[in-house]
Amino acid sequence: MSQSLSKMFIHIIFHIKSTSVEIRKEDASELYAYIGAVLKDLNCIPILTNGVGDHIHILCVMSKTITLAKLVEDVKRHSSRWIKTKSAYYTKFAWQGGYAGFSVSPSLCEKTRKYIENQEEHHKKMTFKEEYLLFLKEYGIEYDENYLWTD
Repeated sequence: MSQSLSKMFIHIIFHIKSTSVEIRKEDASELYAYIGAVLKDLNCIPILTNGVGDHIHILCVMSKTITLAKLVEDVKRHSSRWIKTKSAYYTKFAWQGGYAGFSVSPSLCEKTRKYIENQEEHHKKMTFKEEYLLFLKEYGIEYDENYLWTD
């Protein structure tokens, strides 16, 4: 084959450090737009970024030229540096080291987008830990509970 072709929908979740300040509602949409710009710079196609004060979800089409680990590393690094320029409130802002990345079938992309879009309403009924454990179970991901919630 003379071309490399792919279209991989990825759902990414990551959390702030336990010592970090939360993302303020008034800054969230600007942060999500900034993350969208970072994704574009990485040749990914952003579909939706949303979350609540302590974590975010990203749905995007991954570039064929980057690994998931590198994508998340760059998004975290750039967004963390950027948000610290917003105000002194964010001086101690930091993302946790880990992340979760899940493949999304094209047939479930719209359902996933709606799920991410409704994060604020969703988290009135379920904690982040409950949500995260459900994703891990649904995808059959083995984990060690001793290390799951550490920074």
